Amino acid sequence: MLAVACLGSAPLGSVQAQGYPSKPVRVIITFPPGSTTDILGRIVTQKLSDLWSQPVVVENRGGAGGSIGSAVVAKAAPDGYVLLINSNAHAVNPSQYAQLPYDTQKDFTDIAPLSSAPNVLVVNPASRIKSLKEFIAEAKAKPGQINFAHAGSGSGTHLNTEKFKLAAGIDFVQVPYKGTQEVFTDLFGDRVTCYFAPIAPAIPHVRDGKLRALAVSSAKRAASLPDVPTVAEAGVPGFEFVLWFGLWGPAGLPSDVVNRINRDVIRALAAPDVNERLAKLGYDTMNMTPQEFGAFVRKEIADYARIFKAAGIKPQ
Repeated sequence: MLAVACLGSAPLGSVQAQGYPSKPVRVIITFPPGSTTDILGRIVTQKLSDLWSQPVVVENRGGAGGSIGSAVVAKAAPDGYVLLINSNAHAVNPSQYAQLPYDTQKDFTDIAPLSSAPNVLVVNPASRIKSLKEFIAEAKAKPGQINFAHAGSGSGTHLNTEKFKLAAGIDFVQVPYKGTQEVFTDLFGDRVTCYFAPIAPAIPHVRDGKLRALAVSSAKRAASLPDVPTVAEAGVPGFEFVLWFGLWGPAGLPSDVVNRINRDVIRALAAPDVNERLAKLGYDTMNMTPQEFGAFVRKEIADYARIFKAAGIKPQ
């Protein structure tokens, strides 16, 4: 009776966290198999499955900039058994879409960031543009004439392009595509001038000489492309833009469960095999408490709203 009484008086979160997870955990990934979000998500969830001695079942729910999968998690029971892995589309979508089937800031629990990665500005190796300074000079000499590709309205590559355009004070023709592979095809064929490509798929082409890298968008150089300067180093002081990925749960997730998952995500990311795989893909792991991650997400939401407004991008 005493044991039962003690159990009954313990906070629900403590009881849940002590035995968590006691069954398989379902993780919704908001982009299709083979996407950057999916590749990263599967690396992390496999390690969590090892740490938890429970299956972590991945389910891809792509579409509408990640909002379809996010809506599934927003409506799930707040017990830690349905989680969300999304890219920074999570913070973009409040500005990208006029109506979402959830409230981004009220319907989710911020748990942990996973990793971040820069984009890399690439051109065809036959291009006469050899550096970022030369590109900016060309754009200023020929305003509105350079064809600058991106992977669709509201994508990370599009927002990187808009932020760069504003920071550098230049203008060019933006050419939207459905995805990175389509952009690469036209870059190889010299049908577009340049692209802020996600670093993971760009690295093999840069190393093989099929693309020339002018600059990376992060605040520091990428370990996977150490000879490529940052945008800030190469001519636009203070510039930074990275793609990032995180883990969320439904609103109301008990704090003890949130803290347990956060600690285990940090352990998973610190594992040598995971760290090595992510480094080869050009990703840096991120380490924040749930509270720090929540503040980071809110800041990102506000920053994307500013970019959308400055660029005159209307919600869909």
